[in-house]
Formats: sequence, structure tokens, C-alpha cells
Amino acid sequence: MKPASNLLINGRFLGRRATGVDRFAFETVRALDQMIDLGDPLSAGLRAEIVVPEALAGMANPFRHITLRASGKGHGVRWEQIALPRAAHGRLLLNLCNSGPLLYRRQVTVLHDAAPTRVPDSYSRSFVAWYRLMAPSLGRVSQRVITVSEFSRRELCDAYRIPAAKIGVVPESGEHMLRVQPDDSPATIALRARPFVLAVGSLNRHKNFQLVANAARLIRDAQFDIVVVGGGDARVYGTGQHALPGFVKHLGYVSDGELAALYRRAACFVYPSRYEGYGLPPVEALALGCPVIASRLPSVQEACGDAVLYTSPDDPADLARLLERITGDAGLRASLRERGRARTAELTWRATAVKLIEEISPWLM
Repeated sequence: MKPASNLLINGRFLGRRATGVDRFAFETVRALDQMIDLGDPLSAGLRAEIVVPEALAGMANPFRHITLRASGKGHGVRWEQIALPRAAHGRLLLNLCNSGPLLYRRQVTVLHDAAPTRVPDSYSRSFVAWYRLMAPSLGRVSQRVITVSEFSRRELCDAYRIPAAKIGVVPESGEHMLRVQPDDSPATIALRARPFVLAVGSLNRHKNFQLVANAARLIRDAQFDIVVVGGGDARVYGTGQHALPGFVKHLGYVSDGELAALYRRAACFVYPSRYEGYGLPPVEALALGCPVIASRLPSVQEACGDAVLYTSPDDPADLARLLERITGDAGLRASLRERGRARTAELTWRATAVKLIEEISPWLM
């Protein structure tokens, strides 16, 4: 008989379309699984199980040594609050995606940032109200809270009144993009005629794609294209007299393979966000050798160091200047790629898993 697991992982993230926090969860668990597979001494004695709702009972287990079990009716918040603590049954529960059961004390919870409190206009009222209740409550009941940057640690202290001493910090990584096979589509192949800058448009206001749109309007006779990936919004792209210049190309949604191909060929990636707990997209871009221009945010500076060019999220003229500079200077792009390689070599998912084990080990039995 196999020994019982001493760690139960909240697998709610496996049943939904992946976001940044879901990527963090999957890659962290994958790294833990690899450590067990390789007999890493740091994972000695770790016996982990991941639990999902019964509706996902037929899903394949993506891990070799971390078992998968379906338990409990329902889905989403209801499953997490009612069925998940029953499945945990006294074991240490690890929540990796900003949420967990409010009435279960033997748990460790990863809270990535305080975005619902800091940028509430980016979310629905019900979402903001729930997180304003849930996050401080989880901060109180959890044995340990983990976040992804020192910036977010300060944010959780200030916004949710979680004591700093209770919060640990683990890094993130972009190395998962190295496993993605680049996949050119007719739309991406058509971009080979000129250099291009890559941006990802988002409907969330704090993602601030408006900065890219305003910078594009300031550029005359551009010698490059701006390629936008993601959903469209007339409030962002503009119509009539506010229409964007012709060198802005909108591709809509693309696959991971297409995105990897774009990262590898782009002159640079633009990340204009106003608020982030970490800044995973620029780290992903750096991992694929794509130079980055990013908003000067504490969390992004913490993640990327001196490997990117920084701009104010409120200064389209400065962004326009940097876009023209980086697309016209091959030496600068080469220097940024070299700095990016050095920075991302320090950021691995194994390092995340190691730090996580260190954080939760006092409560493992």
C-alpha cells in the first residue's frame, strides 16, 4: 500500500482556461513532480496529491509522481469552499491561485497581488467584493501566505493587513516558453517584410494598451510595424479621426505556438501595464530572446532587472521614442538579448519549487 500523501494541492486551475496564475500553478507542480522523479534530496519524503472536482474525473494526469484524484460535486468557488476542505481531511492544503477555503486552517495560500483592491475598475463589482472579503480572511486562516515578489509582499501587508512575517516570496520563470514549438501561420509569415514590435492588447484597464495606441499615433513614417495580439476594443483602437496608423497590425487571438514565433522574431515586446504583482509576460519574452520595453513598475523591475528598457505608463511620447530607438539599433537589441539571457538563466521553475518546499516544510508531516 502506498503511503498517504502529506500534501494536497488545490487542482481547480486544471479545469479552466489558463491565465498567468494558472501557468504559475501548473509549472510549479510540474517542477515538484520532476524533482520527485529525479530523486532530488530536497523532495525526499514529499508525497503529493492533486484534487479536482468530480466533473473532471476523466481528465488525464499530466504528472508522473503527483497523483490526481477527483472528489466532490460542483465547481468553482462552491467546490473550493465546501468540497475541497472535506477532501483535504486534515492534510496540508496548498492553494496556488489566489483563492482557497475560508474555514480550513491547515493550508498555505499563494496570493499573487492585491489587484482587485488596487485596480478595481479592471474587474466586476462582485469579483472585487469577493476578493476583498476572501484575501484578508485567507491571510488570517492560512498557516503561511506566499507571493511572487517583494512588491506584492508589501501590497498584501498594506491592502489586506497580512503580517509581513507571515508572507514568503518565491520567484517565477519564463522557461516554459522554451518548450513551445514555434508555429508560423499565414498571418505571422506575412509580417516578415518589415521589423515589428509586439504588444498584447487586453480589455483589463490596468493592462494599459491605450499607451501603445497613443504612442503609435505620435510616430510618423514608421520603419516598422506594431503587431497587436488579443481581443479588440473600439475604446482602445479608436475609430474615425482617432484611428491608428496603418503600420499597426491586429492579429486577434493566436495559439501558444504562434505567439512563440512572434516573440522570437519581434524587434521588441511592449508591456505597458499600470499594475502587476510580478510581470510574467516580459520574462517569457526575455526567455525567447525578445528585447522588452516595459512600464517602470517595482514588480517588473524586480523580475527583469536591467534586462529591459523602462518607460512611464503615462508617457506615450517616451514610448514612441523608445520604439523608434530599439527598432533602429541592432546593437541595442543584441545587448538587450544578452542581458535577457543572463537574467532568465537565474529564473527557473525548479528554483520556484525549491523555495516553495522551504516555505511549506514546517507544516508537512
